[in-house]
Amino acid sequence: MLKKFYPSKKILLPNGKEVIEKRSTTPVIVIFLLLLIYVSARITDFNVLILVERIEQFFFILREMIPPTWAYFPNIWNPLLDTIKMSLLGSLLGAICALPIAMIAASNLHKMKWLSAIMKMIFSFLRTLPTLIVALIATFVFGLGTVAGTVAIFIFSLAYIGKLLYEQIENADMGAFEAMTSMGLSTTQSFRYAIFPQVLPNYLSTSLFCFEGNVRYAAILGYVGAGGIGLMLNESLGWRNYANVGMILLLLVITVFVIETISEYYRKKLM
Repeated sequence: MLKKFYPSKKILLPNGKEVIEKRSTTPVIVIFLLLLIYVSARITDFNVLILVERIEQFFFILREMIPPTWAYFPNIWNPLLDTIKMSLLGSLLGAICALPIAMIAASNLHKMKWLSAIMKMIFSFLRTLPTLIVALIATFVFGLGTVAGTVAIFIFSLAYIGKLLYEQIENADMGAFEAMTSMGLSTTQSFRYAIFPQVLPNYLSTSLFCFEGNVRYAAILGYVGAGGIGLMLNESLGWRNYANVGMILLLLVITVFVIETISEYYRKKLM
């Protein structure tokens, strides 16, 4: 069918030989993507007219945020610190716990392939869990507050860093590791001296990058009662107090920018 409606082209070379130019798959891909967009719009009841008619409300809210309520700043400081502490503690614990679990998941460090498969499956399962859902479950277990948020960030960091770490371990040079193992050193000792120095820069860089993202993610955990600045953001949006929302977002943007700048500086040093 494709050959009938989309025939190949014949090209005559200077030496007199005739070659057939391969058909480009770009038109087929474009048609397929347009079909997917159409089906997605029908399934989700997306309406362009509603988007055009209501887009001005978005800019109305932005205008209400400017200028922000500067007097609201003292009320934001403590929740913002809670958000940073949740992100820092959850990221740190996740990075520490990811190291031994990634060693088990790496299939080139031991012969128990079934154990590696189970650990990789666990990592995949944890990465598919939305952080908000984990935080909501944590609030039922640990109660409302920053403990639930820290647990949610810890689980996300563990899955994210662990996944990248075991892939880095599997791609490491195993020559020194095998030599140390043959000399009688244990797997842990061989990993410490042969593999860990190879993956350490990427491991630290990934941990810092994860911490950057967790500061942003932690800002919305308050919507499910996990503490932090997200609780105040949800409250201000609920009361339509957009000037307070503007102050919260301004302080959050500054905080994230400072953290990302510092993290990027140290990540470049590690590379």
